[in-house]
Amino acid sequence: MVLVVDIGNTNIVIGVYDGNELVGNWRLVTRDEKTSDEYGISILSLLRYNDINHKNINSAIVSSVVPNVMHSFENALKKFFHIDPIIVGPGVKTGITIITDNPREVGAGRIVNIVAAHELYGNGDTIMAIDFGTATTYDIVNEKGEFRYGITSPGIQISADALWQRTAQLPKIEIKKPDSILGKNTVMSMQAGLIYGYIGQVEYIIKKVKEELHDENIKVVATGGLGRLIYDGTSEIDIFDPHLVFKGLKIIHDKNYKK
Repeated sequence: MVLVVDIGNTNIVIGVYDGNELVGNWRLVTRDEKTSDEYGISILSLLRYNDINHKNINSAIVSSVVPNVMHSFENALKKFFHIDPIIVGPGVKTGITIITDNPREVGAGRIVNIVAAHELYGNGDTIMAIDFGTATTYDIVNEKGEFRYGITSPGIQISADALWQRTAQLPKIEIKKPDSILGKNTVMSMQAGLIYGYIGQVEYIIKKVKEELHDENIKVVATGGLGRLIYDGTSEIDIFDPHLVFKGLKIIHDKNYKK
């Protein structure tokens, strides 16, 4: 079995593969101050609850955009699972060539997503992978597996938080798509502006990318916690895959794992 982990700014997502089947996945809150023991016990508890024997896990791969968490998390895997995990970064085979101004600046989570999007959905086409996370990222990889361009915008949650944190009278709201853009009260008007405004942003960015690359056949694959809300509201996104990061981690693991 393989343990796959993506450490993001807001959440840590954890999955377990038995062969090519994802047999379990969970989400933890990212906390800098957690110790290796806390992470280790948390993972063991999740596995036990789902009747997965931790002794059957013989390898692991981790991608992270939070350096402060890595020491504790890596030590947790070594202490509780006796595993030296593969860390997504320089020197790890991905099958993607990064041709940006500074390849080392590209976050591991973005690399994992474009690997999965390219290998699973590319089929000879240029792919755009959109990840609706703390920030929303749009990454474009061509049919040769070359990653040249990326776009970053504030995430949906960041946008929502800004509304109530930076205003005196607007309340904190649930992020949901209202039935109509025509808000009849404060909460509905905020939800309408947030969701429909975000859909408009996504659609414009996709169309602008296609225009500047002179390619109307770019395939758009989306993932991320709140991505389903946007996917359901637009025809510009071709595929929504909630497990894209797990699939990317498994692909990279298989390219690098030495038995």
